[in-house]
Amino acid sequence: MQPEQQIQIEVRVLASLHDINAADWDSCACPEATDGGRPIDPFTTHRFLSALEDSGSVGVGTGWQPQYLTAYKDGQLIGCAPLYAKLHSQGEYIFDHNWAHAYEQAGGRYYPKLQIAVPYTPATGRRFLVRPGFEEIGQSTLVKGAVQLAWNNNVSSLHVTFCIEEEVDVGTRMGLMARTTQQFHWRNDSYPDFHRFLDSLSSRKRKNIRKERLRARDFGGDIQVLTGDDLCPEHWQAFWVFYQDTGSRKWGTPYLTRNFFDQLQERLRDDVALILAERDGRYVAGALNFIGRDTLYGRYWGCIEHHPCLHFELCYYQAIDLAIARGMKWVEAGAQGEHKLTRGYLPTQTHSLHWVRDPGFADAISRYLEAERAAITEEIEILTEYGPFKKIQIEEQQWRKNWPRRNATRRWFPCSHRAGPCWKMGATGLKKPLCSKTLSMHSVLWPVPRSGRKSGTTILNGSTCIRRSRFSWRRTTPVVSACLTWN
Repeated sequence: MQPEQQIQIEVRVLASLHDINAADWDSCACPEATDGGRPIDPFTTHRFLSALEDSGSVGVGTGWQPQYLTAYKDGQLIGCAPLYAKLHSQGEYIFDHNWAHAYEQAGGRYYPKLQIAVPYTPATGRRFLVRPGFEEIGQSTLVKGAVQLAWNNNVSSLHVTFCIEEEVDVGTRMGLMARTTQQFHWRNDSYPDFHRFLDSLSSRKRKNIRKERLRARDFGGDIQVLTGDDLCPEHWQAFWVFYQDTGSRKWGTPYLTRNFFDQLQERLRDDVALILAERDGRYVAGALNFIGRDTLYGRYWGCIEHHPCLHFELCYYQAIDLAIARGMKWVEAGAQGEHKLTRGYLPTQTHSLHWVRDPGFADAISRYLEAERAAITEEIEILTEYGPFKKIQIEEQQWRKNWPRRNATRRWFPCSHRAGPCWKMGATGLKKPLCSKTLSMHSVLWPVPRSGRKSGTTILNGSTCIRRSRFSWRRTTPVVSACLTWN
């Protein structure tokens, strides 16, 4: 009987994408585009990641140090992953600032950490990039290689963000922890034009969108949609000004460098759609989108003049127009934003994977993720129910007909759950009474006010780590449900 031969896979870490041939990388990152077609998404292609690197948007001084992971079998590249050593948690959009705070409060050192991601890009896509025919061995090798690299370098954790569900299944089977978050995506239900999309909405939402588009068009100029050879350096100079304005207000310092937009013009102009508003001979606002095979990815917005509803027009409605015209199935409008719901963008689960070195802290994180996952699932159900489409409106009207009237002398609603009283959630625009079970769900979204902090258990919410013993039900901030406790 012949002994079974062992398969030998060599794992290498590269400090630069220039150390690997672009065609070899793309044969794993976007094999569907080897015949000259469009990739599923452009973000893991060699041209996009090298544009980030060559422009100085990642690398020394950015907190994103490239450590590209590659796997070879018999000298052939069978898998790769965009891996970075991180010195902070900026530009990730799967927030773990509270984990870092809790770990360091306990005496640990959270940074540096390892991150498999596309920098500054909250778009779902493959992260373990494998050549066709090597899916099983390639994915498992990349997971094992990344964990081993984290262990050998004594870093606190490894994170794989905005990965696809198939990769979540592989990662969890190999011991990684899964996290569920949400974004708002628009789905093209074979609409022939924007008017047919509007016909699918409830009357009130349809009228509101029409009013917003009319108000936006009153800004006194023209809207241009530019892609490919229609793009010129002057367009990028205008958008750089917009991007700086948004970056300085949101993050303090913009993540991307000016040279990155020159790289887009040189390498990726066929992968982008730049929507610009021109008024009196100058550009006053713009939105940058990336074009995938079936999805349009909204990424950046900025302006130098404020005009009512122009943001909604350029970022959401023009994107829908473009997706319908190109026959695209989805529009992903980036991170966060419950305001997208009324404009036809419904909540959708996004996924990430996490490995934590410290066993006690890993157990605490695992319990936190379990509670968060249930909360996100319930929140998506509620938000979807209150979406703008006609079927939801009919269900809502039936629900209101059968629900008891509000007690005019109290803030609470009667509740079918036995966990506690109900609370009307005005901050999200929801009008349906929410029970105490739902209160804890929203804790991952809002910070607890400073006045509510007391000594006690270490508690996590979506933006901060606090310590307190209890919190009044009658306060206007939800109760935080997930706690980190470990030995």
